[in-house]
Amino acid sequence: MPKRSSKPRDINKLAAFIVDDATSDAPSPDPNQGKDPNAVALGRKGGWKGGKARAKKLTPEQRSEIAKKAAAARWKRTPNGDL
Repeated sequence: MPKRSSKPRDINKLAAFIVDDATSDAPSPDPNQGKDPNAVALGRKGGWKGGKARAKKLTPEQRSEIAKKAAAARWKRTPNGDL
């Protein structure tokens, strides 16, 4: 994977790149190309049930602790820095 964007930095070149990309007849690449369809389906299935399955396994005390941590994190990020 390239570390830098392949898009030009010059605004005119960027505009030309966008127009060329939008008007080209080349098909967009398939994101699942080269992947095992069964593995993709299995991963998607696990992702759909992941949060619900995790919540089912947690005790009420664990859920409460997670909720407290989340609330503390939200309050920590207030715009004026107050707690």
